[in-house]
Amino acid sequence: MFTGIVETTGTVTEITDTEGGRRLTIESPFDDLSGGQSIAVEGVCLTVEEYGEDDFSVFLAEETLDRTFFDQLEEGDGVNLERALPADGRFDGHFVQGHVDGTAEILDIEAVGEDWRFTFSIPDEHDKYLVEKGSIAIDGISLTIAARNPDSIEVAIIPETYEVTTLSQKAVGDPVHVEVDVMAKYVERMLEADDQQPGWVAQATEE
Repeated sequence: MFTGIVETTGTVTEITDTEGGRRLTIESPFDDLSGGQSIAVEGVCLTVEEYGEDDFSVFLAEETLDRTFFDQLEEGDGVNLERALPADGRFDGHFVQGHVDGTAEILDIEAVGEDWRFTFSIPDEHDKYLVEKGSIAIDGISLTIAARNPDSIEVAIIPETYEVTTLSQKAVGDPVHVEVDVMAKYVERMLEADDQQPGWVAQATEE
């Protein structure tokens, strides 16, 4: 599990396409990685295959490529990085699984004083999980929805987040990874389960 508090950014130094997917080599400052370790790359939970003193490699299966914009990634691109939360780690963001729901598009970027305001499109079939002041992960960054519009959402970005993450490298029209708050999915599933219980409708009607 991750928290959406990006630790640093890395740089894609090598991309190798294969029949089964794509392999990335990423330069990073982490010196304590190990094989099989989970790491969030632009919000996507991936497994470290090989690692060195200043880089590591991960493999992207076809399923991952279908749900992400990693098929558009190029050598030299920056990526957000977060290692999995240790059992005794401090929890500062929100529950982020690294299971990207889809991609969205940056519709607008506006400087507001020292802050920034980003507007994103809403991924298909995920608008029901998005509420004002609710949590969302954009490229692995834990953010709060500042405004909920019919076809878009807006988030406020503080200078620290802007500088530490790849948001500073983004432009209008660029794609981003989106993971909605998993808690909203759990609530939806529980309500569906209750709705399927015999007598639930009758009981609700009588009350």
